[in-house]
Amino acid sequence: MSVPTNKKSLRRHIFDVIDLDQEDSSMPAMIFETAITILIILSILAIIAESFINYRYEGNLVDWIERSQQNKIISHYFSLFENTTLIIFTAEFSLRLLTADFKYPEEKSFGAAAWRFFKSSGGLIDFLAISPFLFQLAHVDFRFLRALKISRLLRVLKLSSLTRSIVIVGDVFIDKRNELGITLFVTFVMLLVSSTLMWYVEGNVQPKAFPNIIATFWWAIATLTTVGYGDVFPITSAGKLLSGVIAILGIGIVALPAGILSSAFIERLERDPNMSLDDQPQPTQANKTTTPETTTSCSQQFGQKFKFCPYCGQSLDEDGQHSA
Repeated sequence: MSVPTNKKSLRRHIFDVIDLDQEDSSMPAMIFETAITILIILSILAIIAESFINYRYEGNLVDWIERSQQNKIISHYFSLFENTTLIIFTAEFSLRLLTADFKYPEEKSFGAAAWRFFKSSGGLIDFLAISPFLFQLAHVDFRFLRALKISRLLRVLKLSSLTRSIVIVGDVFIDKRNELGITLFVTFVMLLVSSTLMWYVEGNVQPKAFPNIIATFWWAIATLTTVGYGDVFPITSAGKLLSGVIAILGIGIVALPAGILSSAFIERLERDPNMSLDDQPQPTQANKTTTPETTTSCSQQFGQKFKFCPYCGQSLDEDGQHSA
């Protein structure tokens, strides 16, 4: 959908103000995004501050009634601020939905562009932020979903490198999902076995601390992860011996996912096709090596196969030679 360059439509002006992702973002767009960001932070702080209001009955009845009246007045202002921010966020979401075709000009219709924005991560977060209005009839408080909008701060900071890192982390977890799944299963079996043994050993001696196997899971988690809160602990000799063995085994079990992920990160960075001249600074002529060893076979230089030359970033064939 093309827009005349000599005269912008009203929707185009609105899009230029509310969208900061453009390369030629204007000052009004920065001011708008800063204002929305401040409003997001204030909204989250208001939710936290409202949790300090104490409605519980404490002390004598007269003090409690007086405190309740004060809390109602404070809650009124919190509700007023909440409704105001809800209206602003709803208007912002509506404007972004209304100008979605400028954000996705490759879409053939306005409806396709609007749907693409709605199902995007930013659109879903914005929708969840205004969802409390949709659930008020059910008398369910969904205002905590407003905290998800804090992720929009990443757009203000333009952390493109962070976005790429998040993608790499997601790819690593997907690639190693089977290994991580096996590790989690082994950890669960270890927790179940240790909880059962500890319940048989300490259950009769400490029925309140170890009332059943499910409740003993808390002790097993704290011990297996070597956290050791100390709120629940064995007092018998057999229980102490079992706890020590579980703690030692926990060191190795906890280290397994870390080892799997660290090796996966190294593999991911080695085979990343985006690690080319576009992401790395281009080497100068002084830094380039023209020896036969580095210009003919980079795999021989490093002892392993690379898809891209670590020196110049050019693609390599199966034999480690620079492709034509």
